[in-house]
Amino acid sequence: MVPNLIPTTSRGTVPDTLTIGVVEDDPSFLRALGRLLGAAGFRVATFASAEAFLASESVGAMACLVLDVNLGGMSGFDLQRRLVAAGSPIPTIFITAQDDPLTRERARSGVAYLRKPFREDALIGAIQQALERPGA
Repeated sequence: MVPNLIPTTSRGTVPDTLTIGVVEDDPSFLRALGRLLGAAGFRVATFASAEAFLASESVGAMACLVLDVNLGGMSGFDLQRRLVAAGSPIPTIFITAQDDPLTRERARSGVAYLRKPFREDALIGAIQQALERPGA
């Protein structure tokens, strides 16, 4: 069982040419998400912080971001705002363990908002929804 994910029995497959970025500061959850998305057929790039993501050469290559709201340094919301301001908006799925009305309101700028623990198929479905958006 993947930590903090609720398993399901069905998984879709997608073209492996699409890269999904995952920014999560919990190392075991980051590994689990990387494995899950890889098993679902996605090419995955994982980052332990928003700063590591920005420092990479991958920013323009992401089809979608799975982004933790509360990171150790720059928050997920700050990262998304920075990408939009730089003209590099990426369809974003916000994930968090701390659910409150303000966080839900701020997450409206994303494609989806998932509270940990979430079902694997909910994440896969949110990513597929993000990839179907124009410009994704």
